[in-house]
Amino acid sequence: MPESHSGILALLSQAGPVVLFVLGILLLFSVVSWAIIFQKFTFVRKSMLESKAFLDSFFQSQGVERIFAESENYRDASLAKVFRAAYIEYRALGENPGAGDARTRIARAVKREGNLEVKRLSQLVPFLATVGNTAPFIGLFGTVWGIMDAFQNIGMVQSASLAAVAPGISEALVATAAGLAAAIPAVMGYNYLSLQVGIIERDIEEFSPEFTAVCIPNQPQD
Repeated sequence: MPESHSGILALLSQAGPVVLFVLGILLLFSVVSWAIIFQKFTFVRKSMLESKAFLDSFFQSQGVERIFAESENYRDASLAKVFRAAYIEYRALGENPGAGDARTRIARAVKREGNLEVKRLSQLVPFLATVGNTAPFIGLFGTVWGIMDAFQNIGMVQSASLAAVAPGISEALVATAAGLAAAIPAVMGYNYLSLQVGIIERDIEEFSPEFTAVCIPNQPQD
């Protein structure tokens, strides 16, 4: 085992219960954050790729029935889900809906599904912001507590030599390092995922009128 790793393990073996508790919390935060980042990255990326493919199919297909059939091939695409909501509402209104109330109801169905899709993609992402904001302070608390404990030990041995001070200070600073190690990936993941979900949300808003219009053929726009 490398000497640096053995040194860190030696420090942790000598750490007090409070510092170990803080490190345990930070480790849990880090594991959960990475799990959310990987899961959401996969979902968001798949949604964006399939939505792009669905839009290509949407503009090439002729007729709402054909578009709906094509949308079944893109089960993870946010835009396809929104379109299917519009189509289902269209079918519920009958084959020849009136332009006025029908367009309003379809538009509401599209908006409702769009909001649900954004909420689904955004679920658990705010936890990353929470980790990014709190982990450094939790680590700092562990550091402060460890330094207090180190000074108490200095008073007990009645020595302020480097050999007496350094182990306790090093042990305390591990908590700050752990807090930053948990916070930095969480903040980066939150910023990236928030940006991508925002792009998907804008795409939904941009193409919602198209989905509404295609479900009401041969009807004049209001």
